[in-house]
Amino acid sequence: MLNIGLTGGIGAGKSTVSKTLASLGAVIVDGDLIAREVVEPGTPGLAALVEKFGRNILSDDGSLNRPALAAIAFADDESRQALNSIVHPLVGTRRQELIDDAAPDAIVVQDIPLLVETGAAPYFALVVIVHVDVEERLRRLIEIRGTAEADARSRIAAQATDEQRRAVADVWLDNSGSESDLRDAARTLWTERLIPFSENVRAGRAARPLPRLVDWNENWVADAQRVVARLSAACGDAVTRIDHIGSTAVTGMPAKDVIDVQVSVRDLGAADRLREPLQNIGFPRIEHITTDDPKSSGVVPGEADPGLWQKRIHGSADPGRPVNVHLRVEGWPGQQFALAFRDWIRADSAAAQEYVEVKRRAESAAAGLDYPDAIAAYVDTKEPWFETAYDRVQRWIVDTGWTDG
Repeated sequence: MLNIGLTGGIGAGKSTVSKTLASLGAVIVDGDLIAREVVEPGTPGLAALVEKFGRNILSDDGSLNRPALAAIAFADDESRQALNSIVHPLVGTRRQELIDDAAPDAIVVQDIPLLVETGAAPYFALVVIVHVDVEERLRRLIEIRGTAEADARSRIAAQATDEQRRAVADVWLDNSGSESDLRDAARTLWTERLIPFSENVRAGRAARPLPRLVDWNENWVADAQRVVARLSAACGDAVTRIDHIGSTAVTGMPAKDVIDVQVSVRDLGAADRLREPLQNIGFPRIEHITTDDPKSSGVVPGEADPGLWQKRIHGSADPGRPVNVHLRVEGWPGQQFALAFRDWIRADSAAAQEYVEVKRRAESAAAGLDYPDAIAAYVDTKEPWFETAYDRVQRWIVDTGWTDG
């Protein structure tokens, strides 16, 4: 099952995306619909709201008068928090029931208005944000939905900012054009990303692009932060730290468009126990480089105990964001080298340029080859340079007093 989070500011148009994905085969779990269901007449949810906010929130027929509730609940932070503390647990329980009923191979899209506000983004394999400027959202609420302007502004102010949404967005759907444009964007998302992502998850297959260098992209930092947040949510206290490593962590350095993240664990048993949790969030294990192959570590360890260079590696099944997840034991040479090498390259511009030139030669060696031969050629070309780089990094550690903190 592929679990997707869908959200956007009120009036942004996420219902259009939700309906389009549903027509293509997605299982939609609509937070708005569930929120209405759990406060229908006769439900414990409605009774709790009346107890907290009074009978003035009811219509003459005993149903919830939503504008009346909104006028009270969105007036201040305390009232809004009280509303959320009543409704959110009920919505969460019902949402889980619907997810449990979905087929094992389903693409489940959870349409959640407050996904960002509740900090739920890391618990989804992918987060889709539908965006439109605040003024346009106000116009839609006032002119189309008939919402009073003060109420509309209050609701928007109570939600996440655009900056907060961008921080968690894997996909940013701009709804500043026509509704037809938005539907087309949703169809493209389905066919080019969600379907291949789902197929990769079912096959236990990581997305493995060919080794092609691109210019440094400032979005790599935010991409890595989202990956780290997902891994942290999935791994919990089974890990000691999670770090963005490799060339995409070095500002200005050309690199393959693949985020490398190191997950540090207490022992290899812990790494093996994380196999299923990582698979469940879209990071299957890559089997052919799970042991002490020096090439899999990116460096020849010299006289060090080769057993201390073992690791496990997982890769993202998402074709839109390739990721390598390296699980290494805290304090072992490979774990320390990955951190020190990144910091050495950040600090030494001459070494950084030297490494770029090595990567360019490796890219040329891999050109025209298919995977996995291209990867092998790329790694084999870099390997001799890493043999000398290892000793240089060790000297740099001594000279600078570097620590992994």
